[in-house]
Amino acid sequence: MFHALVAGGIVFPGLFLLSKNGLKWLPWLRWEEADAVIVSARLVSSVQAIMASTVGYIVSSSCKHIIDDQHWLTSTYTQFAVPYFIYDIYAMFLCHWHKYRVKGHEAVGTRSLRTVTRAYLHKEFLMVVHHLFMVLVCFPVSVLWRQGKGDFFLGCMLMAELSTPFVCLGKVLILYKQQHTLLHKVNGVIMLVTFFCCRILLFPYMYWVYGKYVGIPLYRVPFSIPAEYNLGSAILMAPQVYWFGLICRGAYRVFSRARSAAKEQALRNGHRPEEAQVLE
Repeated sequence: MFHALVAGGIVFPGLFLLSKNGLKWLPWLRWEEADAVIVSARLVSSVQAIMASTVGYIVSSSCKHIIDDQHWLTSTYTQFAVPYFIYDIYAMFLCHWHKYRVKGHEAVGTRSLRTVTRAYLHKEFLMVVHHLFMVLVCFPVSVLWRQGKGDFFLGCMLMAELSTPFVCLGKVLILYKQQHTLLHKVNGVIMLVTFFCCRILLFPYMYWVYGKYVGIPLYRVPFSIPAEYNLGSAILMAPQVYWFGLICRGAYRVFSRARSAAKEQALRNGHRPEEAQVLE
């Protein structure tokens, strides 16, 4: 356990520093500190997500018996990923700090630090709670309480990270005002699909797999397993549903702006509103 934890504590902050310094000091880049910090934080999150989803696929596809089969990557990667969640809380704060300074708040005194911290916790409260829950609850449960059982389900949970690289890319594109680009639209569609499949449908899928294993229909599974399993699933799924709602709302805004822009362009070209609607 100690070696995997130490490795994670080195890899994720180290990759962040390597990326940030590279973006700042490479002669053909020379990015500003704020841009380098924000993009590097997204890069590290994407790398962790790719590793987690790859491990999840390997584990879940290797476990033929969904309860008793084990894979060495399950416990190893769980321990390796714990430092990431601690690091990411600080990385998100750095991103928020630089955004705060860009908006004209250049003071770096104690009062300003308290203000930024309060604003950060207010904006990212759910994400911070999620990260702390992963470290303080999910990690002990997966390492100690499971007693080596259920690697298949933990592998499925790791595959939820598949949507993260697209979420990160979307945030970077929005930050740099690239919502109008084809890349942003394509990324948005992929993000919606992967988030819904890997973070929302994931829970019904795991219930269905367990029901198939014990020979009962899906609707009876919640009543045939211990209440703490249902509670844990509900706690993990609730923020995913909330975030998916935010993603859908953002996608609707982009779609609405695109429709409005198309109508305005049609009117400028001499079409009546009815003709502009047909042109869509």
